[in-house]
Amino acid sequence: VPEAQALMRREKIHRLPVLNKSGKLVGIVSASDLSHASAAPTTSLDMYELHYLISKLTVETVMTKEVVTITEDLPIEEAARIMADSDISGLPVMRNGVAIGIITESDIFRLFISLFGARHAGVRLTVLMPEKRGELAAVSGAIAKAGGNIVSLATFEGEDPTNHYCTMKVGGLERQALIDVVSPLVERVVDVRENI
Repeated sequence: VPEAQALMRREKIHRLPVLNKSGKLVGIVSASDLSHASAAPTTSLDMYELHYLISKLTVETVMTKEVVTITEDLPIEEAARIMADSDISGLPVMRNGVAIGIITESDIFRLFISLFGARHAGVRLTVLMPEKRGELAAVSGAIAKAGGNIVSLATFEGEDPTNHYCTMKVGGLERQALIDVVSPLVERVVDVRENI
């Protein structure tokens, strides 16, 4: 346990896959698993005896043995869904039964930042749009015609089955110009934020 804690600190990670001698995945252990295992319980042992016992703890005794895994070709949104539904923060990634990596909630957050263009300057706009074929194409075409460039775009469920929300980051247009371009094409502008 102390060696695993030291490795996590050194590598700045919060979980480790646990492999047996033949390289087969047999568990996963998190920093909190290790912390709980090495926390000093109320005991009559003196400090030296307690440190000795903690030094003899093995990862096998504290690891989670029922490990949820994914394959490397699984879509990222499916990995995120599995993590959310299983209430876990990391998934070992397997190839032909061999652990080749791990995807974590931090990886998902970094992807989320990228997908929403959070590191790009521009105007972030959220609109409520009709759920009709061609509506998104009409909005993106109008933005391009006005000189704007859509840096990122995401859609998600609306208030009912007849509409959906669309959030986009747009460069090349000022706030009011963007509102003027999209307003006639959407049910309503929900939110507009500049240069975030």
